Amino acid sequence: MSAVVLDSTAVLGRHLLRMKHAPAIPVMTQTMPIVFLLFFGYVFGSAMAMPGADYRAFLVPGMLVATAANGIMTGMFTAAQDSHRGVMDRFRSLPMSRGAVPLGQAAADLVAAAAGLVPLLLVGLAMGWRIEGGALEALGGFGILLLFRFAATWAGILLGLASRSEEAAGQLGGATFMLPLLSNAYLPTDGLPGALRTVAEWNPVSAVTAAVRDLFGNATPAADAAWPVAHPVAGAVCWSLVLLAVCMPLAVRRYARS
Repeated sequence: MSAVVLDSTAVLGRHLLRMKHAPAIPVMTQTMPIVFLLFFGYVFGSAMAMPGADYRAFLVPGMLVATAANGIMTGMFTAAQDSHRGVMDRFRSLPMSRGAVPLGQAAADLVAAAAGLVPLLLVGLAMGWRIEGGALEALGGFGILLLFRFAATWAGILLGLASRSEEAAGQLGGATFMLPLLSNAYLPTDGLPGALRTVAEWNPVSAVTAAVRDLFGNATPAADAAWPVAHPVAGAVCWSLVLLAVCMPLAVRRYARS
């Protein structure tokens, strides 16, 4: 275990240095949510009328979760880049734990994502959004955000290792922007047609978004919602743990056998 921790820490440091010297992807993935928040908040926010709720208070938690879901894209692209440029071949030739390489990447992404939440939160506060719940509940909300980001990154690492090229990983990563669109991150699911609403409410992004809104005190009741949205905290934790339980061992195995 100590060897895994030491090796993972070394890989984490390598990825943080990489982000420092080549910040294009971290900057893009952290800047775009702010742009979308301002666009949706001021373009749609002036036209959206939500009974008993302010649209911007509804939107900010959804945008935080959409940013966490971007871990799929960043994990996928970084893993594919290292895999197809021979970096992982070099790691495999070293006397280090096989699980340390993907774990170090996921940990580095989590550190960068946690830091990246700060400017998004500040913009949300400037727009009038507030955390209405207690301090412990708010900490729980941030914990769920980071847990989901960690799980999403492992899903991205698995897909990146399985990709045939960097270009294919980039194209597939761009498609992950559809996940928040087909959820309750930007708009309530109440008005969606039956089948589409079911798909949206079983989307992991919807459960995490509902949980964050609930813990931040920004919740809006949803009538007859699917189980993950009706029990958002349990649903968010379950989805995150399922993703980790499936993607983490598969990613480590894929790395070891590549």
